[in-house]
This record gives sequence, C-alpha cells and structure tokens, in this order.
Amino acid sequence: MDNVLKTGTTTVALKATDGVVLAADRRASLGGRFVANKNAIKIEPVHDRAAVTISGSVGGGQGFVRQLRVQADLYETRRGRPMSMDALAQTAANIIRGMQAQPLLGGVDLPHSDRSTMPGTPEDDADAGEPRVFSIDGAGGVMEDDYTASGSGMTVATGTLERLYDPEMSVEEAVEVAAEAVAAASERDTASGNGITVARITADGVHQDSYDDTEEVLA
Repeated sequence: MDNVLKTGTTTVALKATDGVVLAADRRASLGGRFVANKNAIKIEPVHDRAAVTISGSVGGGQGFVRQLRVQADLYETRRGRPMSMDALAQTAANIIRGMQAQPLLGGVDLPHSDRSTMPGTPEDDADAGEPRVFSIDGAGGVMEDDYTASGSGMTVATGTLERLYDPEMSVEEAVEVAAEAVAAASERDTASGNGITVARITADGVHQDSYDDTEEVLA
C-alpha cells in the first residue's frame, strides 16, 4: 500500500454577491485508512484577494501552493498590479499538471486587473469586486462556475450546494451554505471530518477561520 499522506477530503467554493467563500474539513489521512492529522489546513491564500483549497496528496498540494504564490508575487513585482483571476486560474492550471492535487480557486477581481490572458476579455472589462470561482483538474483544465466541490466527499457536498445555493446570497449567508455542505459530506465520507476551515474573500482581502465543529459556524 502506498502510504501517502492524503487529504481525502471535502472542499467547496461558492460565489456570493460581495465575495467568495471557500470551506474545507480538517482531516488528513495516511493511505486513506488512518486519520493522521485532525487539524489539517486545506485552504491557503495565494495573493491578497484569492485563495485555493487543497485535496489530494499533502505534498502535491503544498508544492502547488508555493509555486502559485511565487508566480503571483513575481507577476505583481514585474507589472505593478496583482494578477487577475483569469490569469491566476491559467497559471494554476499550468502548474498543476502531473501533480497529485485537485484545487479549487476563488477570489475577487478589482478594476484594472490584467485579464488579457483570456481571449476576448480585455483589461478594461474587469468589474470592480467581481467574485470568481474555478475548479482546476490534474490535466490542466479550468472550469468557472458559481459553486463547486472537490475531494472524496464532493458528491454529498454538491447535492447540498445544489439545494441551498442562491446567487443573491451575501458572503455570510454563503458561509452557512458552505458549512452545511461540509457537514453533510462529513456525515457520510469517512475521509472528511474534524471540523471546518472557512475563508471569506472580498475586495478587502482573505479572512480565514477554523472551527472544531461545523455547528460553531451554523450557530
């Protein structure tokens, strides 16, 4: 058996009217059979107004986050402005090829972001405070959506998101929906559990909190 430390996990991302919410459980397992860590952090900021979730191998996910941060910092240093969400998603897709990681990317575009990496989206089309959510696959594919989930608990989490998602939700309302999705998956998926980490992403930045129980978020 390949004893790889994995975040057999549940991660979700969803858009709100004023930002993006990312959420993930906190359980990491060894070979998918033993709970190796109950406080795993599976959400990582990658620039001032964007973060990613990690599912798959811990090493692959951590390597992916480090490389994406470096590329985002280098871009801002060279161009004097932060990388747009389109550019960040394409960069993430290029980095992830061949890695054992399945990230979700969420963030907020501000005016004057450079969106020229995507055909048909000139720079001056960037909306102020536009929330964006992407799923990135291991082959380098990028898909944008209003909400998405990944990891071993994704099927249960997606069902909850389908039932509760409202495009007119505020960030705080979206936090409750994300917590419901992670809680539902943790009830059925043995690789998910041990609380929840939630990231609220707005034009003001990334604000992240961890809770020992999803009920603390829903209370």
